[in-house]
Amino acid sequence: MPFFLFIVGMAIPLTFKRISSRDHAVKKMIVRTLKLLFWGIMLQGGFSHAPDKLSYGVDMKKIRWSGILQRIAFAYLVMALMEILKKKRHAKDLPPGWLSIFKLYASQWLMGACILVIYLAVIYGMYVPHWQFTVNDEESSDYGKAFTVECGVRGKLDPACNAVGYIDRKILGINHLHQQPAWKRSEACTETITYEAPFQTSAPTWCNAPFEPEGILSSISSVLSTIIGVHFGHVLVHLKDDTARLKHWTVMGLSLLISGLVLHFTHAMPLNKQLYTFSYVCVTSGAAALVFSAIYVLVDMRGWKSMFLPFQRMGMNAMLVYVMAAEGIFAGFINGWYYNDPHNTLIYWIQKHVFIGVWNSQRVGILLYVIFAEIPFWGIVAAIFHRLEIYWKL
Repeated sequence: MPFFLFIVGMAIPLTFKRISSRDHAVKKMIVRTLKLLFWGIMLQGGFSHAPDKLSYGVDMKKIRWSGILQRIAFAYLVMALMEILKKKRHAKDLPPGWLSIFKLYASQWLMGACILVIYLAVIYGMYVPHWQFTVNDEESSDYGKAFTVECGVRGKLDPACNAVGYIDRKILGINHLHQQPAWKRSEACTETITYEAPFQTSAPTWCNAPFEPEGILSSISSVLSTIIGVHFGHVLVHLKDDTARLKHWTVMGLSLLISGLVLHFTHAMPLNKQLYTFSYVCVTSGAAALVFSAIYVLVDMRGWKSMFLPFQRMGMNAMLVYVMAAEGIFAGFINGWYYNDPHNTLIYWIQKHVFIGVWNSQRVGILLYVIFAEIPFWGIVAAIFHRLEIYWKL
């Protein structure tokens, strides 16, 4: 997801490189944002139960308003609007100097600095009081039970008492948060890292609590990933020499990666995806920058295009692959055709007997299934759709 935010940002300067009508560009941007929000709520709001459950529908009292596509929509809306509104003020020819491209888009970096200051002020300065919740997961043995989480602190980044969760509980409502956050799989909660594992007898009360990993404050922080991506797009637009582009990208990518790791290992700010901390922004954006730079060298500079062709085809139909593969809609359709038992399906059989059973590990087996079965399959599907000139566009 951080890589997605980065590449969405990088595509914005290319999308709005030439604007014939500002009003038309704003309308296009708003429509695209609304489409992302719609599909985000449909797929992650609780309406779809794929791929494991052969049912659909959501109680509006418990609908989840946030999600990955909603976060991408927000970051896209903010940065695309800035790009459109500032476009005519930018010079076509970049002045000499390594920092000139930063000066040209100083307003975007100023906004990024404001976002960082606000995020740090809130996450370290906001008081988080004690709070209560009732377990709404009907599959939990604690369903219907009420728990109290003791906080009364400021500046904590732990799962129970951070400001990110407090804001989401107050604004979104505790019933509208993600019911199966990743923290439920932590060592403090379960004996193993699977969702099915029972809680330890000494598990703290917050292990039962919902938490929104794509919540309000963390989504505001995630705009920083898109700002960095937009900058890389500006480099692609303004710098014409491949070597100059590559030098700029790699220096900045390494700087971000090292800065994030230093913040983490000096305990100044830990890497935390759930809170979308600044160190996490730096490490993931730096990694995305270096990966993109490596692909740029292989594809654009050395011409090794054929080996990346499947990924190109999937990228041209990114929404199709995300909805059908990542959100499990196609797998849910296949699982609807079972023999004798809902868990006796083609996909479950392949996972169990070809991958998990061979390696005797669910984690390794599922990883290999995704790499050697799911990705090649959707590469072929995307290639067929490309040949038929069928694209799912927003």
